[in-house]
Amino acid sequence: MATFKAVVQKQRKDGLWPVYIRISQGAGKVGYLKTNKLVDSKGCNKKHEVTDPFVMKYCADRIADYVDSLNRVETESWTPRQIIDYVKDVKKDICFSDYARQHNLELIKKGQRRNARNYEFAYQHLERYAGTTKVMFSHLTTLFISNWIKSMEGTARCKEMYPICVRQIWKAAVAEYNDYDNDIIRIKTNPWLKVKIPKGDTPEKRAITMEACREFFNAPIPESRMKYPLAEVGRDVAMMILCLAGINTADIFQLKKENYKDGIISYERAKTRKARADNAYIEMRVPDILVPIINKYRDETSSEYLLNFHQRLSTQDSFNANVNIGIRQICEKQLGIKHEDAYCVYTFRHTWATIAQNECGATEAEVGFAMNHSANRVTRGYIKQVDFTPAWELNEKVIEKIFFTEDKSKRLEQKEKKRMIRFSYRHLVRGTVYHRGKIVAKIEDVGFSNVEEVIKKLMAMLPDDMPNRSMVQIKVENTDSGVTQFYERQVRH
Repeated sequence: MATFKAVVQKQRKDGLWPVYIRISQGAGKVGYLKTNKLVDSKGCNKKHEVTDPFVMKYCADRIADYVDSLNRVETESWTPRQIIDYVKDVKKDICFSDYARQHNLELIKKGQRRNARNYEFAYQHLERYAGTTKVMFSHLTTLFISNWIKSMEGTARCKEMYPICVRQIWKAAVAEYNDYDNDIIRIKTNPWLKVKIPKGDTPEKRAITMEACREFFNAPIPESRMKYPLAEVGRDVAMMILCLAGINTADIFQLKKENYKDGIISYERAKTRKARADNAYIEMRVPDILVPIINKYRDETSSEYLLNFHQRLSTQDSFNANVNIGIRQICEKQLGIKHEDAYCVYTFRHTWATIAQNECGATEAEVGFAMNHSANRVTRGYIKQVDFTPAWELNEKVIEKIFFTEDKSKRLEQKEKKRMIRFSYRHLVRGTVYHRGKIVAKIEDVGFSNVEEVIKKLMAMLPDDMPNRSMVQIKVENTDSGVTQFYERQVRH
C-alpha cells in the first residue's frame, strides 16, 4: 500500500518552499504530487517535512481523500506515477464537450447517423449558449440547464429534442465514469432531477384530400433542360411514398438490389431498426401503378443500390432535401400554392395514413402495421413468421381509392353538407328553438327562401317572459333534402 507524506524539496529564490505530497510505493519508488501551498523556513524542518499546522491540515485532508479513492481499486502493482495519475483523474472535472463528440462517433460507428446528427445539433447549441466548446460536466447545473432550455422556448421542436439528447449523453457518461459500488463519483452534478423538459409543439397535420392528391399527380411537370429535373424526381418519389404505404425517403435511398425480389420490397426501417428486436423489418408488394417508376430509376450499374439516386446525391439528407424542392416547385409553379403551404415528403406519408383510415375504414392498428410503426413490436414478438398480406391489401385499397375512383373525401363531403343551407320555397322546413334544452318555439311550413327567414319567424314566436339578451339554440331541418343545421341567437325584446 502506498504511503503519503507532506514535504518540501527545493527553496525558491524568494525564500518560500513549495509543498508536495510524497508518494512511496515499494522499495525506493517515490513520486511527488504538487499542491498549491507554500511555507516559509519556519513551516518546515531540516528533514524537509512540513510543520506548518494549517498546511499540514490541508495536506492531511488531501491524503485522506487519496487513500479513500485508492482503497476502492487494486494498486499493489502500481507505480507512484500511476497512483498520481489516478488520484488526479478522480478529482479532475470531465469535459462534457469532449465526451459528447466521442459519444457521437460511437453512434456513427453503430450506423445511427440520423440520431448522431440530432445529438450533434443538441450539444453544439449548448456550447453556443455557454460560449465555449469546452463545456465541463460541472457547468451542467440545474440553473444553467434551465436557462438554456428557456432560451429555446420560442422553438417548436428544439426545446424538447435538444435537452433530451443532452440528457442521454449525460446518462451515458454517468454510467461510464461513476462507480457507485465503490463510491467513485466523478460526475457529481445531476441537473435533471429538478429540470422540466417542455413538450414540443404538436405539428399541424400535413395530410391532404384525395382531390388534392389527384391534382398534384396530374399536374404537368415544369419544363427543364435537365435529364431528371427536380420537379419530376419530387413527383416520382412522392408517388413511391404514397404507393408504398408511406415509406420514408431514407429507406427509398438505402434500398439495395437484394431488397427487391418477385415484385416485393423487403427492408428494415432506418429510423427504428436499431431500437427494435425485429429490426423494424417489413415487406411491401409493389403495386402495378408504381412498377414503371421503379424501373425508371433502376440502377443498371454494378452498384449494390436498387435505385440510381446515389449517382447524383451523396447522402439521404441531400436526397430528401432535393425531393422536397421538387415537390415544392410543382406546388408553387403548377398549382399556385403559396410557399409556406407547399407539400413535402411527409405530406404524402400522412395522406396515406389518413386515407387508409378515413376513406378505407382501416383501424389505427392496421394503419400502424402497414406503416411499420413501433407500436406493433410487442405483438410481433409472439408471431414466428409475420404475414404482411393485410398491409399489401390495405395499400392497394388506398391506391384504388385515390387514382381509380372519383370518390370525394369525407372531409370535403362534410364541408359541403355544412354549406348546404339554401332551399326552395317549395321545400318543407321544420324549425325549432331551444332554451336550456326546452322547446320554446316551433314551426313546420313551406315558402321560405333562406335560413334567415326561418330564424326571423322563430324569434318572433318566442315567449314574452324570455330573459332579454339570453341565448337560444335553433335547429333548422330541410325535410326534403334531409339536411339539418344548428344556429345560436341572442334574445332581444
